[in-house]
Amino acid sequence: MPALQITTSLLGLGLAALIFVLLRRDHLYIHHGLFWIVVAALGALLGLWPGLIDRVASLVGISYAPAALLLGAVVVLFIKALYADMMQTRLERQLRRLNQRIAMLELGPTVRPSSVAEPADQTTPPQADPTR
Repeated sequence: MPALQITTSLLGLGLAALIFVLLRRDHLYIHHGLFWIVVAALGALLGLWPGLIDRVASLVGISYAPAALLLGAVVVLFIKALYADMMQTRLERQLRRLNQRIAMLELGPTVRPSSVAEPADQTTPPQADPTR
């Protein structure tokens, strides 16, 4: 086995081990960890069988195998960046809504969110507000 194959295989396995340690110590969220474990496994797989990229490139119709590898890496990283932006947008929206709810609660009982408003009771007359 050539030295390059050994090096790339060890890098992929080392990256997978590092990700497992980060997951175990709760330094990495499980969904992100699974993505990086798949990336590390693919790196180890391509390190062990470098002819695999040649076969995949010929199936796709790319004549230069390293270009297929580079294209695949760019596409995967693009998808990862897009997913990260989507999650960041969702978290920012949730944080903004949470801040708005906290602000409404700090204002007191004069302002109530519409989802918490109680229906008007038809049987009893409205009472005067003692705070006014």
